[in-house]
This record gives sequence, structure tokens and C-alpha cells, in this order.
Amino acid sequence: MCGRFTLRTPMSKIAEVFGLDETLDVEPRYNVAPTQQVVAIRPGPTADNRELALLRWGLIPHWADDPSIGNRMINARAETVAGKPSFRQAFKKRRCLVVADGFYEWKKIDGKKQPYYIHLKDDQPFGFAGLWERWNREGEEIQSCTIITTEPNELMKPIHNRMPVIVQSTDYDRWLDPDFQNSEALQQVLQRYPADAMEAFPVSTIVNNPRNEEAGCIERLE
Repeated sequence: MCGRFTLRTPMSKIAEVFGLDETLDVEPRYNVAPTQQVVAIRPGPTADNRELALLRWGLIPHWADDPSIGNRMINARAETVAGKPSFRQAFKKRRCLVVADGFYEWKKIDGKKQPYYIHLKDDQPFGFAGLWERWNREGEEIQSCTIITTEPNELMKPIHNRMPVIVQSTDYDRWLDPDFQNSEALQQVLQRYPADAMEAFPVSTIVNNPRNEEAGCIERLE
């Protein structure tokens, strides 16, 4: 699964990397946790642009009676996302990129869980494959999202049995186009990111508490 990540990169850099015309006023984040607001890129109001949005992490299906169901839907499995009722319509029409520049995973060592920080070797921001939904009840609207996971690459296998899908930049157009609904072709986007482009190292257990947001969360343990 993917349960924590970072977004330390300035929004001006995010706009540059993803070719956006706008930014958001967002502080650097070192310990983004479920149910919190995350930065996402999705199709804009016109066909030729994209927009940044703040979405609640934990997808709430439009048919849900209780929004707390989203607390259990922070991730969707690539292998089943196209057919699962909770995600099926969003997979067809409401795909997004959840913006990050690293994520955490926990490895079991001698009965304890050691957190690891994983990022790209060039430390550039990237987009997780995500889905988003709009939930409305009695005048209340919540826009929420989930992050898609897949089987681990060679770097991640010793740490965990799942990893988030990091979308290749060459696939952004296909993934974000709501008119593109070829399920087989979309599944091809949901591949493991190359292990040789990534780095993982152990970090302090201070990251275990989502209230801890300092830069020390990503400091490498010697």
C-alpha cells in the first residue's frame, strides 16, 4: 500500500515540471497522511488545459451514504481497479495525478517496523496514478482521491509487497484524458517504475506519527 508521502517541492517547480499555468499556496509537506488534503493534477474545464486541485486522500464513491468510507479507500489495486464498483467509473472518466516527491514504506525487521523513504534518484517531483470523485449530500461536497498501487519492483520487494504507481511523463496525456477509455491501454500505464531510477533508505520512526511534519522525517539513518 501507500500510506504516507512527501511533497517538499515548491509549487512553482511543480508548475514548471508538469507544464501548468497555475500554482497553489501549499506549504512543504514531509508526512502527508490519509484523510488530509493532497495536491492533484486533473483535466481542466477546457480540453487543452489541466488544473491543480486539493483533494481529500481517501476516495468517497458518489453513491456512498457515509463519507467515512473514504478512510478505507486510500489505495486501489491496479489489478482490480477497472472492475471494482468503488473505482470503476472514476477509472473510466476521473483519473488524476497525485503530486509527490517521495513516499514512505515500512519493512518488518526483527518484529519491528522500520520506515524507509523512497524517492527518485534525481529527487524530481512525480505523479502517482490516482482517481478522484465528487461526493454530494445535503449541500455538502467533498472531492476525494485514491492512489493506485501495483506489485513491487526490485528495489521495493525487500521492503514491501506493494508500491504506488508512478506515472511516466510520456503517459500523462493518456492518463489524464477523460475521453480515452481503452481499459487495456490504461492498464499499460499502471506499471512498476524502474528500480534503477529510485532510491530507498531507512529513516527515523518519528514519521510514524502523522503530526510530525519536520524535515527530519526524511533524514537518512546511518
